[in-house]
Amino acid sequence: MTILSPTQTSTSTDVPTLELPPLQLGKHTIETPVILAPMAGITNRAFRRLCREYGGGVYVTEMVTARALVERNTESMRIISHDADEDFRSIQIYGVDPNTVRAAVRMVIDENRADHIDLNFGCPVPKVTRKGGGAALPWKTDLFTSIIEAATSEAAKGEVPLTIKMRKGIDDDHLTYIESAKIARDHGAAAVTLHGRTSRQYYAGKADWEAIATLREAIPDMPILGNGDIFSAEDAIEMVEQTGVDGVVIGRGCQGRPWLFGDLQAAFEGRADRFRPGVREVADTVYRHGELLAEFFEDEGKGMRDIRKHIAWYFKGYPVGGDIRSQLAQVPSLERLRELLNELDLDLGYPGTAAEGTRGRAGTPKKTHLPDGWLSTREMSDEHRVMIKAAELDISGG
Repeated sequence: MTILSPTQTSTSTDVPTLELPPLQLGKHTIETPVILAPMAGITNRAFRRLCREYGGGVYVTEMVTARALVERNTESMRIISHDADEDFRSIQIYGVDPNTVRAAVRMVIDENRADHIDLNFGCPVPKVTRKGGGAALPWKTDLFTSIIEAATSEAAKGEVPLTIKMRKGIDDDHLTYIESAKIARDHGAAAVTLHGRTSRQYYAGKADWEAIATLREAIPDMPILGNGDIFSAEDAIEMVEQTGVDGVVIGRGCQGRPWLFGDLQAAFEGRADRFRPGVREVADTVYRHGELLAEFFEDEGKGMRDIRKHIAWYFKGYPVGGDIRSQLAQVPSLERLRELLNELDLDLGYPGTAAEGTRGRAGTPKKTHLPDGWLSTREMSDEHRVMIKAAELDISGG
């Protein structure tokens, strides 16, 4: 097990801290109010294990579609699998049809596959929104309400808290987040996460923390969680102080930094220590991540293909040459991965601010592709009911 020791932490008294109460999700008390956001191809069982070893919180699977669960799609069943020691099992489901969502949640409850379910209403990907799914769906109030009713009623039978994750709306002229949160609350949702961007923003620009604060003020009687532009424990503290949220949801900020959850736990417990890994510690974590991916996929080659995308994130800001980065990004086996990592200058320390800041692809704002006539009314038409069923694809986002 490779977990950074106290010798790789900083304990400056200048580091801000914040004591935040535990998060209550239904009957469950989450001592560290931090949630790992579902990310396609990232938050599989291997990565969740790395993160869990550093800090407490809720560690959500990659998103799966309701249809895939009902059909017991092999890969989707793998996605919702958990390690035996994941004592709080959390999955995220995406669906557009209330009956399919109901059936998927019922399956999860009947088979005791999760302790928490999150519903995704934040995907901005064009091939989803152009069918009326993802971040476009809350605009249709009747459909959104039907899905929430179906999911919460089934989850309640197993006393499993159900939460939703959403964006502000389609664009600045078509905001839905306050109304959607009230619907979720009124139908028994345990909490709402707001990503402070519209669908049109994609991941570009700055997240709107003022909108998160507005939602917190508008919905004082249920937990509100904030998501967007949290790349450090200090960012998380700032968000809580600015918005009053009950917890934070971490997406791109933890890519290549599973130890961020250790920083977050320390910050929320009022401690100033932070993980500051040198090259040796990062290399050991990369190798262990590769081992866990090979185990998860039951295929070393597939595990190595998956670890490649993590290399740039892990070594962001570290003085690792372009040639070896390129070789690591094409690594074919665990043996070769170890050889390449051993070629690094393992005695180099933490590079400081170069390793901090934004991570992942921000991109640029994108026009949200919608079905014809989607914005003309808040209610579903017969034509749109037929069309939206095509939105239930195996794709994540939000």
